[in-house]
Amino acid sequence: MTLRDVAREAQVSTATVSRVINGHGNVSDATRERILGIAERLRYVPDSAARSLSTGLTHTIGVLLPDLYGEFFSEIIRGIDEAARRRGLHLLLSGVHGSSRETATTIRALKGRVDGLLIMSPYADGAFLAEHWADDTPAVLMNTPMRGHRHSAFCIDNRGGASVMVRHLASVGHRRIAFISGPSNNFDATERLAGYREALRALALEASERVVPGDFSEESGYRAAQSLLARPRREWPDAVFAANDMMALGSLFAFNEAQVRVPADIALAGVDDIPMARFVSPPLTTVRVRMAELGARALERLAAAIKAPEATPASTETMPAELVIRASCGARAPSAPQRRPSGRGAAARRVSRRTDRGH
Repeated sequence: MTLRDVAREAQVSTATVSRVINGHGNVSDATRERILGIAERLRYVPDSAARSLSTGLTHTIGVLLPDLYGEFFSEIIRGIDEAARRRGLHLLLSGVHGSSRETATTIRALKGRVDGLLIMSPYADGAFLAEHWADDTPAVLMNTPMRGHRHSAFCIDNRGGASVMVRHLASVGHRRIAFISGPSNNFDATERLAGYREALRALALEASERVVPGDFSEESGYRAAQSLLARPRREWPDAVFAANDMMALGSLFAFNEAQVRVPADIALAGVDDIPMARFVSPPLTTVRVRMAELGARALERLAAAIKAPEATPASTETMPAELVIRASCGARAPSAPQRRPSGRGAAARRVSRRTDRGH
């Protein structure tokens, strides 16, 4: 079946069918649905090679993430995939596991195979991309250090979200707040640790700082909680704030195993708001990071840059985090919304609050 067959069956022009198949606008929703239904019934498959020859595009996007395991990355991929499918784009996905050499090798291997690149990597600053990526091919960075690059970037306000979480824990009476950190070379982890320390200083609680290393895995959260419980009880923290939900859930298992009650003995909080967070007992207080939205918006920006590079100048956008209060922190009701000033003359970042009982 060819595009002409679909057009004849739908009683529209081949140009209209082409616009629908390629995800372009200027077609009504009813016509679009009818054409897609006919294409599916006729089992029409676009000729990718012909499309590439006529447009100079592969209709494929490269996606590089630090890992492909876990709910955080699966949510990012879900957002990217949904946005890509709406535009008729395909994904070429790769995990680069914390190595600058592996990241560089993978980036170079994608040259000429994709129309653009979505990348989340601690190494992907301007100099790194200039060395390893094609100048005439757009790239969009996600949660990546923004140092002198000319590409668009989307970041979560990790620092602001962590700061507001510490302030919330302090507002319900917790003074000794321990922090389980993430990998040292991870941008999210670094920003969350900075937010934790910033809030302690602002609250004059820096003397109580206690940072326990973790690596974002459930096991590292479990071991971190065990190390905190190994101290005399009088030295236990009032609350444990983990740099992601997976470590918080590992901590919860360790506390349950030791018959330490959450939140009566030790309060607990995390970051990300993965789907599992609301279904554990007690439901987990966390900082909601809209990972799927991050992926979708990054894909949309990249698609716009591919279609009209001159009309899509590079820009940086920081997406707000959202405090979600559940039973694990011991709070009965949320207090008034807090805003964290960003400093250095920039506009204040907003971090919203809500109560979610996990139902």
